[in-house]
Amino acid sequence: MKRRIVMSMFAGATLLASTLLGAAPARSAEVPYPAARQAAVPAEFGTDWHDPITAAPPVTRPSGRSCQVTVAEAQFRDFTPYTGRYAPPEGCGDSWSKVVLRMDSKVRGRQFDRLGYLHVGGVEIFRTSTPQPSPDGIEWSVEKDVTRYSDTFRGSHDVEMLIGNVVDDTYTGIIDVKVTLTFYQGRQAPAPDRVLTLDQDTLTTPRNSERIVAEVYATGSGGGCEEYWYLAVPSNAPYSCRADGGPYREVQIRVDGRLAGIAAPFPTVWTGGWSNPFLWYVVPGPRAFDVKPIEYDLTPFAGILNDGRPHRVQVQVVGVPEGQPGWSTPVNVLVWQDAGRAHVTGKLTTHTSGDLADSATYTPGSEHRVDTEGSHRLTVAGYVDTSHGRVTTTVRRSLANTSVHRWAEGENPDALKATWTDDESVTVDGRGPARTTRTHRTYTMDGTTVVGAGDRLRTVLTLGDRADVTETRSGHRTARYRLDDTYAGDATYTTNVPRDQRHAVATTSERYRIRGSDGCYDRSLTTVQGVLTEERGGC
Repeated sequence: MKRRIVMSMFAGATLLASTLLGAAPARSAEVPYPAARQAAVPAEFGTDWHDPITAAPPVTRPSGRSCQVTVAEAQFRDFTPYTGRYAPPEGCGDSWSKVVLRMDSKVRGRQFDRLGYLHVGGVEIFRTSTPQPSPDGIEWSVEKDVTRYSDTFRGSHDVEMLIGNVVDDTYTGIIDVKVTLTFYQGRQAPAPDRVLTLDQDTLTTPRNSERIVAEVYATGSGGGCEEYWYLAVPSNAPYSCRADGGPYREVQIRVDGRLAGIAAPFPTVWTGGWSNPFLWYVVPGPRAFDVKPIEYDLTPFAGILNDGRPHRVQVQVVGVPEGQPGWSTPVNVLVWQDAGRAHVTGKLTTHTSGDLADSATYTPGSEHRVDTEGSHRLTVAGYVDTSHGRVTTTVRRSLANTSVHRWAEGENPDALKATWTDDESVTVDGRGPARTTRTHRTYTMDGTTVVGAGDRLRTVLTLGDRADVTETRSGHRTARYRLDDTYAGDATYTTNVPRDQRHAVATTSERYRIRGSDGCYDRSLTTVQGVLTEERGGC
């Protein structure tokens, strides 16, 4: 019998530490998961399997009064968006200790993985992708802490949601979803005063903005080579996905044409990725069902942005061949205001951008090979003169990517080993001792796909999503938080045959660990042929 599992993915970037505090258990206690499952494991995949599940922790919920609002309820069978109207909850006031989004979904039959979004008042509050269903059907749920969008939730707004889909005689899966928001009454949790969107690539901030953070839901998707951008090769190499500069990608944000932030995109693998859906039927890759936005601290530019005029804010993905589509980069801007001053002035004092290094070297032979090395650095600093004194913010970010891509004739076998690092430090000096948050992000991918005798396709793949956050005050460490989310899969099936003749087998696992100053969380899952065989928890 299936179990319905609630999934919540880890939120990264600048607010990483606070998210860890909200996600991790308060104590290092043994989590009461059974050590093993007694369910019989079939010799191969059948027509049904366990509902999608992840090892990530559920969103913690405060006690006390709560109110729930249904934001969207729809069946997606084409590319027609769901539209509706959101109104604030009744009975829980307009000050909330937490707001939790939950999406309950189901689909059956045959269907590709699909990408979706949810907008409230034009603000993107959720981006997701879907699992591929069994003939008998699957159900899954995703939860997300959306307290940061409280400013949006205080007013009535139009709602738009879309999970673009195709339903015909072959692809029969209709995606059925319901999305709710649960509001927990209480003292207002720390959240931005305003949540803004761009108007045709322009932004006008309140004149008393003292902190400004942009978030970009950057995804390479929608089919085509940018869905697998990490496998791209230079145009002189014989491979199906080519880009002049190779696979290096960087998501940049600019203010009035000036580079304001850089970031490494997360190498999301969707649930049809690496030519092998059997890898993902139960355990998805990291972030696949809850796409995390990239965050850029634009506070050094507040003195420029606070003049009351519209400013051009643009996002560019470096490395995408000119004219080639495939990336979506919606932007929200989170603003904290100075209640004691109508106009906060300031100045950008430092802007140092290193040269972007991007080298993809092709070596021909019986085994083709592309070695990639890319890196970039950016430092920006500025101050704002607030009602509580001058505050200087310095943001340093350093990116690096190395990868080795090997393949033979016919792209069989096809192998990639890659690492991305994204190091960021944000120092705020003023109104007390200087505070620095350093975040070291590491993303890894190590996989091989090969087609052997009898058209048996086998994929062995490991993915890693890691972050190490250190907070210091006046040079002394005050907190440290570490995340390690590791997925591993090994799946084989027969290609070019009807679905019921694939004779598929797969073993997949995920281990999700958080360790921080206030406790830890550690949970592991293992599946065999779609059966959850092991589930362990504890620290």
